[in-house]
Amino acid sequence: MGDRWQVAVDRGVCIGSGMCVAAAPDGFRLDTARQSHPVSPETDADERILAAAEGCPVEAITVTLAGSGAVVFPPED
Repeated sequence: MGDRWQVAVDRGVCIGSGMCVAAAPDGFRLDTARQSHPVSPETDADERILAAAEGCPVEAITVTLAGSGAVVFPPED
């Protein structure tokens, strides 16, 4: 069984670029205010979700391991 991820979008940082939706259309949606949110806050590890987080121009997406909370993205300094 693979890793499970917690996916969160900081709506105070999100600028609604839609790049996350383009990278992972099954993982993110933009609401009527053009703010991103994960389709499912907990999901199986998915390279498209990671690509969406990495491609966010304002790093509004956080991915952690479900259960432990270990950071997957963004990398810790």
